[in-house]
Parts: sequence; C-alpha cells; structure tokens
Amino acid sequence: QVQLVESGGGLVQPGGSLRLSCVASGSIFSIYNMGWYRQAPGKQRELVATITSGGSTNYADSVKGRFTSSRDNARNTAWLQMNSLKAEDTAVYYCKAFRNGYSYWGQGTQVTVSS
Repeated sequence: QVQLVESGGGLVQPGGSLRLSCVASGSIFSIYNMGWYRQAPGKQRELVATITSGGSTNYADSVKGRFTSSRDNARNTAWLQMNSLKAEDTAVYYCKAFRNGYSYWGQGTQVTVSS
C-alpha cells in the first residue's frame, strides 16, 4: 500500500513555471514506477509523464521540452517541473505509483494557467 500526497499547484501566468511534488509513504518508494496525469474540466484523464523506478522518463508530446519528471528515492518524492506553461495545461494533476498491476493515486492538485 502506498499513500501519495501532491502539492505545488496554483495559479500561474502563461509562460510561467510550477513544480509539483508527490510524497510517498507506506511502502518502498524506490520499487515503484511513477506517473503524472492530468484532467481538465470535461476531458478524460491523460498521461503527462512517467518515470520508472530506474529513472527513465517519457513524456506526452504536448509537454515534451517543457515538463521534466524526476525523483529522489531517498526522500520518497517525485517531482514534475513544468516550464513555459500554457492555458491548455490547466487541469488537476495527479501522481500515480504503479508496479505489477497495482496502482495508487494521489488526491490531485489544481494547476491554473491564466493571465
């Protein structure tokens, strides 16, 4: 069992940056792959980025070159650095820990990009 708590969302102007954090507890964080998802109003939840237990990353085309996923297993924390934010990045962002068919979700954090 893994508990995930996200933070770092907020209101930012277009072109700005935010860093989301996802702190894990309850299990061995280092063995889990981590995913970042987002859900905008009226839309389905979509995958934004993943980082494996070994640190390999993948990104959705819409965020490549702007978002960076990282993790520190010693701190049980994953981050999503978001730069050059656009209005279309507005959504609730969720982190997910997954491994061997099991997955655990955080509660989500709101990111609003608006002038």
